[in-house]
Amino acid sequence: MSVPERIAMTKRNDWSSASTILCIRLDTIGDVLMTTPAIRALRAEGRRRITLLTSPAGAAVAPLVPEIDEVLVYDAPWMKATAPRDDSRPEFAMIERLRRGRFDAAVIFTVYSQNPLPAALLCYLAGIPLRLAYCRENPYQLLTDWVPDPEPALLIRHEVRRQLDLVATIGCSVADEQLSLCVPEEAHARVKALLAGLEVDPLRPWAVLHPGATASSRRYPPDHFAQAARRLVLEEGLQIVLTGTETEHELVESIRTMMAAPSHSLAGRLNLAALAALIEQAPLLISNNTGPVHIAAAVGTPVVDIYALTNPQHTPWQVASRVLFHDVPCKYCYKSVCPQGHHDCLRLVPPDAVVDAARELLRLSESPGVQAHQQEVLQ
Repeated sequence: MSVPERIAMTKRNDWSSASTILCIRLDTIGDVLMTTPAIRALRAEGRRRITLLTSPAGAAVAPLVPEIDEVLVYDAPWMKATAPRDDSRPEFAMIERLRRGRFDAAVIFTVYSQNPLPAALLCYLAGIPLRLAYCRENPYQLLTDWVPDPEPALLIRHEVRRQLDLVATIGCSVADEQLSLCVPEEAHARVKALLAGLEVDPLRPWAVLHPGATASSRRYPPDHFAQAARRLVLEEGLQIVLTGTETEHELVESIRTMMAAPSHSLAGRLNLAALAALIEQAPLLISNNTGPVHIAAAVGTPVVDIYALTNPQHTPWQVASRVLFHDVPCKYCYKSVCPQGHHDCLRLVPPDAVVDAARELLRLSESPGVQAHQQEVLQ
């Protein structure tokens, strides 16, 4: 069947006949995870095949999302994280790859500060018959299903709700709105062995502390992390396991030195599946607002989220949490580097507040239901 014939047939049958759907989410790990409830709604009880087009960072988490059947990796030149290049051949190659995929429909997921039209043009040129997205301006033929974007002029929703509302416009909804992530058993086994090697006793209180973040504007000061962690070790007997990438090893070690109290490091030793396993096994995560927070939400681990006010819509979704920040006039700047240079939305969060929040959530983790979940994970 030719592309024009497929377009005509799909339009006659509308979205109900679409069996192969391309989901476009060109951001990072947390953004992909916050889109998983909407992807589950699109999947329609397994009757549809879902392909995710995402960035290299987003692709790292896709194998852990059971609703995703296939992943296409693309460094889109209209995304700020993509390195500058003068060569447009990757765009033509991606158009051809999408054309070969013979997708019935495409859903373009964006935060409200992003423009969906470049991705819409990609899908239009690839001959994908149905194309859905939020858009502030009239997209004319680039979108067959245009949802005027009410954000941020009229309201601001949580990112998960924004995407669920988008797919609801084509009749897709789901009762289970939890983030989706499935941790492989081999990752759990590896983490248990690593914890045993560190002499971390999972039957005693412990927590994961993740002090890194890609954007400097979202990093809580290392000395503040150290002060909070020291108190939790000395006053609560908490075992602290610090995590981070290989490039964050120096940051982690500086915090451990400033703590002047026992701690453990797995920095640079975990792939994403193992990090997810560690967070799922832990009674608590303490972190900047970055990918591990959304992993914690997906696996049900309580989280202290030290939340930079760069944006308002990425708080932990449907999980026990404490979101800590200092209100500032310059909030919602959407910047990766603090434009004022003072980082007050984070810097002015006292370590005492982190300690108090951790204590509250640890008490919550001692409830029978949470303990039963932790025991199941640890077995």
